[in-house]
Amino acid sequence: MITSRVDPRLDLARNRIGAVRVIPDPSLPPRLLQLADGRGRRYFAKQHGGRARYVQEVRAYRTWAPHLNGHVPDLVGCHDSTHTFLVTALSGTPADTVPPGSPEEDLVHHEAGRILRLLHQATLIPRSGAVGPDLADRLARWIQRADEAGLISADERGLLAVHQDVLAGTLMDSAACHLDYQPRNWNIGESFGVYDLEHMRRDARIRDFARLEFRRWQAAPRLREAFYAGYGRRPNDTEQRLLESFGAIEAVTALVRGSEQDDLALTTHGRTVLTRLS
Repeated sequence: MITSRVDPRLDLARNRIGAVRVIPDPSLPPRLLQLADGRGRRYFAKQHGGRARYVQEVRAYRTWAPHLNGHVPDLVGCHDSTHTFLVTALSGTPADTVPPGSPEEDLVHHEAGRILRLLHQATLIPRSGAVGPDLADRLARWIQRADEAGLISADERGLLAVHQDVLAGTLMDSAACHLDYQPRNWNIGESFGVYDLEHMRRDARIRDFARLEFRRWQAAPRLREAFYAGYGRRPNDTEQRLLESFGAIEAVTALVRGSEQDDLALTTHGRTVLTRLS
C-alpha cells in the first residue's frame, strides 16, 4: 500500500536505519515491504490503511511484546500520520513451510504453546467478568450481518444466539491475546518467533486457541496434543465448552467475510464450523 509518490515505508526506513534496498517477496501482502540495510540486516515496513489498527499494533509492540522478548520483532520506528512502522525481521523461515505430518510440525506446535503461555501468564486476570459481555456483543453484531445477508437460517441464528448467551454469562480468564495465532504468523529458526501483532489486545485467554482448534487441529489432533504439552495445561471442561462458543464467532465471521470478499474457501470454512456446532 503506497499512499503517495514517495513510499512512506521507505521514507521511515531510510530515516531510521539509512540506505535500504527492497527484497522482492511476492508472498507478502501489498502493505508489507521486506528491506535490507547496508549490512544485510533485514526489516519489515508496514503501512496500515487506517489509524485504529495501526495504533493497536504499535501499542502491542510497546506494551505486550516485551513479555515475549526474543520471540517477536523489535519495533524500530513508526510514523503516526502515515500509519507506518518498521520492525526487525526474525531469522529463520515461515512455520507454514514445515511438511504436514512431519515430526518438525509437532515440534513447531509444541513451541507455539510454550511461547504463548509466556504472554498469557504475564498478563493474566483470572475469571474476569469484563470480557464476556463484550464478546457477546461482537457475536451479536456478526449474527445480524449474517442474517441480513441471508447467510444463515432461523435455526442457525438460534444456535448462534445460544452461544451469545454463553459468552455473556461466563466468567473467563482475561489475558493479552495474539488472536491470529496460527502457523502463517509463526517463524522457526534458532528460536520460535511470532509475527503480525495487529489483532493483539486483551481478550479471553481461551480465545487465542480458536484459530488452531477450528482451522488446524480438526484434521490433525496430534498437533493439539503437542501444543497443549508445550502450553503446560489443557482447557478444562468449562473452558472447552467456551472454546466451542468462540467457534461460533469463527463460523459467522468467516461466512460474512467470505461472502463479502467472494472467498469460497473462507465461506466453506465458516459453514464447516457452523455444522460442527449444530
